[in-house]
Amino acid sequence: MKSTYLIALCLFTLGLTQPALAEKVDSKAVKQVEARVELLRTAMISADAQQLKELTATELNYGHSGGHVEDQAAFIEKIVSGKSDFVTIELRDQTIQIVKDIAIVRHNLIGTTNDNGKAGDVNIGVMLIWQKQHGTWKLLARQAFKNH
Repeated sequence: MKSTYLIALCLFTLGLTQPALAEKVDSKAVKQVEARVELLRTAMISADAQQLKELTATELNYGHSGGHVEDQAAFIEKIVSGKSDFVTIELRDQTIQIVKDIAIVRHNLIGTTNDNGKAGDVNIGVMLIWQKQHGTWKLLARQAFKNH
């Protein structure tokens, strides 16, 4: 009888602690993804090809607010060449949702550009999909959309 009681108590206690453990894991993952998003932001401003390649998956699908889609090589080339030149990038209202090895990040991107020497302003919504690949979060997909 005592062993049945102890087993039931252990299972009940495990049931109470399991959500707390999941919350800690998710919190750690959220912090990791936040750091990767920040690295991406700074790499886009500095046009750091090496960093951009390291942060993105080889399967990258990078969608612009105008509908144009690029792969990893085209995305990096456009940033490094100055065709897409971010002078400043500010991210606002960011949310991060972790689902197993996927992170869904949403934010508003406000910035200034100097694309091909032409100054401009950007105010778009963005959804990023990050995937944990070999223990590291990689940007797998990005879709921007025009804010209303």
